[in-house]
Amino acid sequence: MFQNLSSHSLQPSSFSFTLHSSQYYTHSLTFTQPCLPLPNRSLRYRPMTRISCASTRPKRNPGPMPDKSEAEELVRVMMRNMNEKEPLLKTLNKYVKVVRTEHCFLLFEQLGKSDKWLQCLEVFRWMQKQRWYVADNGVYSKLISVMGKKGQTRMAMWLFSEMRNSGCRADTSVYNALITAHLHSRDKAKALDKAIGYFEKMKGIEWCKPSIVTYNILLRAFAQAQNVERVNALFKDLDESIISPDIYTYNGVMDAYGKNGMIREMESVLSRMKSNQCKPDIITFNLLIDSYGKKQEFNKMEQVFKSLLRSKERPTLPTFNSMIINYGKARLREKAEYVFQKMRDMGYTPSFITCESLILMYGFCDCVSRAREIFDGMVQSGKGMKVSTLNVMLDVYCMNGLPMEANMLFENAKGIGVIPNSSTYKLLYKAYTKANTKELLQKLLKNMDRDGIVPNKRFFLEALGAFGSLPASAESKVTHQAKNRVPSLQRVSASTTADVSRKQDSAKT
Repeated sequence: MFQNLSSHSLQPSSFSFTLHSSQYYTHSLTFTQPCLPLPNRSLRYRPMTRISCASTRPKRNPGPMPDKSEAEELVRVMMRNMNEKEPLLKTLNKYVKVVRTEHCFLLFEQLGKSDKWLQCLEVFRWMQKQRWYVADNGVYSKLISVMGKKGQTRMAMWLFSEMRNSGCRADTSVYNALITAHLHSRDKAKALDKAIGYFEKMKGIEWCKPSIVTYNILLRAFAQAQNVERVNALFKDLDESIISPDIYTYNGVMDAYGKNGMIREMESVLSRMKSNQCKPDIITFNLLIDSYGKKQEFNKMEQVFKSLLRSKERPTLPTFNSMIINYGKARLREKAEYVFQKMRDMGYTPSFITCESLILMYGFCDCVSRAREIFDGMVQSGKGMKVSTLNVMLDVYCMNGLPMEANMLFENAKGIGVIPNSSTYKLLYKAYTKANTKELLQKLLKNMDRDGIVPNKRFFLEALGAFGSLPASAESKVTHQAKNRVPSLQRVSASTTADVSRKQDSAKT
């Protein structure tokens, strides 16, 4: 397939990928005690005097940093111990002699990933009571970042005020975390206004000038909002400053434009990147391949892939996964299979995401039996099945008009070691509604009620998006059944009901 590809550049002008990028390595440092000669008697007691002083007036770094792997292992042990029988504070007190700031940072990350942001605050309060604790911008910056990711903007603002009350002076990293926290809020227009307000405030504070990280956060946010004018203004502001854009600047903006299907704007940033002598990396190649593939501009996608193979970079699994999916959406089965074979020939081992991409590709190409073969192979492999794989196979059945087969797989899910989640129910609810399968829908609603799946406003609106293709009579019947069968649906707010009614009216029109 790729032997006959054109070697011309990506853009109508002349852009070619000539990559000479350096590789980055992460070194793991292990701190050990130096081997010193035995000191004489007079010197032997001096270190003891210093230790005594340190114990009465602790310093911020009282000794060598522990090995990172050891710190991570301790945090893993603590996370396993944190359960209903042993609360968080009891666990912290159990390890009080060894836990320090670096362990708390790792705890913030792990608790944040588990949606336990309230427990992050418990750890913070516990830290403040320890003798080794010193108020530090880094701690507040980390906490503000965790709160922002969980949509807790008010809590992030409270931490910002708490930081200033503790005597700490906000620096660039704190403002960057605060900007990011606002950008995670639901009201994007208001969030962008807040973010640009903080940006202008930073420019007026000598010790808090915007960094390249600040620009990268704002550029990506405005590109995602498709605000080309603001992106150009930020790039101009960046050019006039002493700060130079880096690879993350261009990759972030191009990725945001590409995901919004704004190919021209993406290519404009690509040209700007080339003119600034910033060489593309594998992330650049992957986002271009994915963006062109989603717009089904396969000639450009294939040119980028060919340039990648000629470069010093190597493709990654996301490179192949993206091409397989996008060829599948265009029903180009042979090309998708060629990409998979190319991946195997280059020595790559398929991941579960690769297998999911193949299942979905065959689903788009009406090859349901082939998709099921891959799914069964994953089940028989003995490796832990993921709910995302189950959802992909169910989606294949539903998109090919096979609701009965989807229901059989769903009912057998626990038998193959998979517990359905809310996404599974949403997918099937929408498919059964669209297919007007009354019995399957009633059975699904009973299972939702049994498993405690309470559909919120978002679930209700997204699932009922299928009503646009239903006759009015069928639509009203399904809605009536849903409200009568599941008590939780009756607790949907009046505003939700009004939104659904408007959605149904627009669908009928």
